[in-house]
Amino acid sequence: MDPTHNTPQKAAGRLASVMQEDRVFPPPLEFSKQAKIGSLEDYQRIYDEAARDPDGFWHARAQSLPWMTPYTKVLDWNPPDAKWFVGGRTNASAACLDQHIAAGRGDKIAIVWVGEPVGERREISYRQLHAEVCQFAAGLSQLGVKAGEVVSIYMPMTPELVIAMLACARIGAVHSVIFGGFSSEAIADRNHDAKAVAVITADGGWRRGAALPLKKNVDEALNKPAIDGPQTVKHVVVLKRTGQPVEMVPGRDVWWHDLVAGMPTDTPPVAMDSEAPLFILYTSGSTGKPKGIKHTTAGYLVWAKTTAEWVFDLREDDLFWCTADCGWITGHTYVTYGPLAAGASILIYEGAPNAPNEGRFWEIIEQEKPTIFYTAPTAIRSFMKWGMQHIQGRDLSSLRLLGTVGEGINPEAWIWYHEVIGGKRCPIVDTWWQTETGGIMMSPLPGCTPTKPGSCTLPLPGVCPEVVDAAGNPVDQGEGGWLVLTQPWPGMLRGIWGDDERFRETYWSRVPGKYLAGDNARQDADGYYWIMGRIDDVLNVAGHRLSTIEIESALVSHPAVAEAAAVGRPHDVKGEAVAVFVTLSSGEPGDALKDALRKHVRQQIGALAVPDDIHFAAVLPKTRSGKIMRRLLRDVAAGRETVGDTTTLEDYTVLAKLRDDD
Repeated sequence: MDPTHNTPQKAAGRLASVMQEDRVFPPPLEFSKQAKIGSLEDYQRIYDEAARDPDGFWHARAQSLPWMTPYTKVLDWNPPDAKWFVGGRTNASAACLDQHIAAGRGDKIAIVWVGEPVGERREISYRQLHAEVCQFAAGLSQLGVKAGEVVSIYMPMTPELVIAMLACARIGAVHSVIFGGFSSEAIADRNHDAKAVAVITADGGWRRGAALPLKKNVDEALNKPAIDGPQTVKHVVVLKRTGQPVEMVPGRDVWWHDLVAGMPTDTPPVAMDSEAPLFILYTSGSTGKPKGIKHTTAGYLVWAKTTAEWVFDLREDDLFWCTADCGWITGHTYVTYGPLAAGASILIYEGAPNAPNEGRFWEIIEQEKPTIFYTAPTAIRSFMKWGMQHIQGRDLSSLRLLGTVGEGINPEAWIWYHEVIGGKRCPIVDTWWQTETGGIMMSPLPGCTPTKPGSCTLPLPGVCPEVVDAAGNPVDQGEGGWLVLTQPWPGMLRGIWGDDERFRETYWSRVPGKYLAGDNARQDADGYYWIMGRIDDVLNVAGHRLSTIEIESALVSHPAVAEAAAVGRPHDVKGEAVAVFVTLSSGEPGDALKDALRKHVRQQIGALAVPDDIHFAAVLPKTRSGKIMRRLLRDVAAGRETVGDTTTLEDYTVLAKLRDDD
């Protein structure tokens, strides 16, 4: 298929979605006048340019990196192996810091940090951030950490987490950030798989008013016997954050402040090969151990910076608040590398959105005045459930752009976000991408793309998606199928750490020569893409394919429903039956409400989608990044024992409660 196939030149056309027919939102006029890509004609021209001459297109954008050695070739593509900017040498830390200072922008604020305890706040300029990164990089080098070695980072969302990432990049060490809510077992597994030589942590971190025992968890992880071979971690660096007592192991553990004392503030960045690993980030597998996704230096940086500038229309006076933790890819790309490489100012908040109260985010927006707010649909649905009383009276007028990330957003939540948080004036960029893609792949562009609630709209320039059937053949418009990517892009993963066979099997074997995203999608008559859930999240009921997202969106549009998850369970006649798990915002659980919800789904979608089973739940099982773990719900619905990786589950008691309620 031609890579420009179905990119819309008539993008204000009719919406095919069952939930929001005829709802199309054109970009505000002021965005079209100021945006980097300000019209559909501009978008089409740039998209065509990237498709026609990808080498020339990415060569032009790579000039924004500080090259220490020029590259000799833009792309060496031997599917599934890609090498971008071959032979070049650069450094991610220099791209995020040194080049901005050299351009005379050292006094610009790089980070505004707000702690969970009310009143804690810091501002850090690019010059100050550079100095602290240089000192910590020198400290790591003094410990003996070398380029190419892996350093695990298990920290709260403080500026030191970003400093640690950039310090590793500065000396060429590969960082592996482990979300600060993970258990000692998860830390041990990731340390062992990556063969980490050091761990950077803190005595603790604040979360919903409690001091998390981060250092204690690290100690427990390091006391677990390695499955094969000796313990590889030789050093533990500890930030003093909460002041809780911790045990410091002589010869292994060192306080952060002691490590950086007297260290130089001008540590030079190491020239790293374009394809040198920058970081590993572990993502859950449906079975077996988590996958260590590997991203390399130059291609990832070009993608992170370029997509941040395109999608968020970054301007000199922006304060960009991405609410993700750096333990996830969103925090890597749109808290740290993308905005900082672009020279933007970022807002970082340490704690939870409901601590010390459920209006905490709106207090922060009123006080700090961010202009861009990028959060997850799960969080948006929580805001809706918590009620308007936390939002009314708050000044949110600083916001000019809203974004969503992590999973598809149901149209009901999209409309609420647009009207209540955005005041009907802020464009919403509903972004689709993955840990593996490194950055955003499909999204509206705020100056040019008319948006349709629930659709991630169009591929970014350089992204060539296709919807195919199980045989790899393109399907007709409007039909659902597997989402694949047909061409390489600079931010693509370069493998699974230590497991090339799994990399090839997972992403490249089922549709040879094309990257299998693992998502189902469909493309409407205007070329817009609709993500229908993971491949395992599309139901086959009596031979008919049903999108779990459409069923969930129908349920959430009922006034009594706060959140819903739809899964399939085995059925003797239909093959699969529809089972839904529902949390309520109002009303009483019972047969009467079940009947009302079934009628509502029938009215919204049709008889085929009416749930066979409706389970009421106080909470749904979610990962620590907020995604509903539908795989576990399928086990509950089918009466099976849960197997596979559950290290990302936020609250293990949820599963027991669901089984008890059932």
